[in-house]
Amino acid sequence: MEAVAKLNNVPTSPRKMRMVADLIRGEKVNRALNILKFEPKEGAARLEKLLLSAISNWQQKNEDVDLEDADLFVKEIRVDGGRILKRLRPAPQGRAHRIRKRSNHVTLVLDSGAPFEEVVETEDNKEDK
Repeated sequence: MEAVAKLNNVPTSPRKMRMVADLIRGEKVNRALNILKFEPKEGAARLEKLLLSAISNWQQKNEDVDLEDADLFVKEIRVDGGRILKRLRPAPQGRAHRIRKRSNHVTLVLDSGAPFEEVVETEDNKEDK
């Protein structure tokens, strides 16, 4: 049971937003909300609002399931480049330098169930191979 929320044309560079998105990728929803609440970066507030929107979308899809029992986690979070506003800034000797004001698109996917954990090879697993 997945839920998706999208945020388009966020006026921060994709690189800065990816730094915040990497903090919550694969985390449970409660932990991700706590991380975003106390993160000082600018993108954290926007991602917190997007995560709350994704939770709300999940609740609308699954009205019969209790939110606490669902064990939601951030399955996927993608930060893609958006449109670039091009501006000119005066430079010495009558020249002009181009300023690129970047934006990004964020896609957040929630899923219910336990997050994927890496399988540690044990002696029993090695014998099966």
